[in-house]
Amino acid sequence: MSNCCTPDGSCHTSSEIKTTYKVDGVGSAHCQGVVARAVGALEEVAAVEVEIGTGLVTVTTAAEPDESLDALIAKTVDEAGYDFAGRVAA
Repeated sequence: MSNCCTPDGSCHTSSEIKTTYKVDGVGSAHCQGVVARAVGALEEVAAVEVEIGTGLVTVTTAAEPDESLDALIAKTVDEAGYDFAGRVAA
């Protein structure tokens, strides 16, 4: 896996996998931050983007997420106080 960093210091790998999940209750910047910090703290997660209003959470990982990671994300979202609604079809 090659590593490529940009001038601003952000890095990414050439084999990134992006998976989108639906989380209910993300209606403000505060909610966005809570979900982003909680999911982003998971070791398997390289990056996370959370859309206010839609509740779409795009998670970047080095490998295809399996049921175990999906369950961990669901538990993390639940513990943060939000409702995990599952993966969004690609």
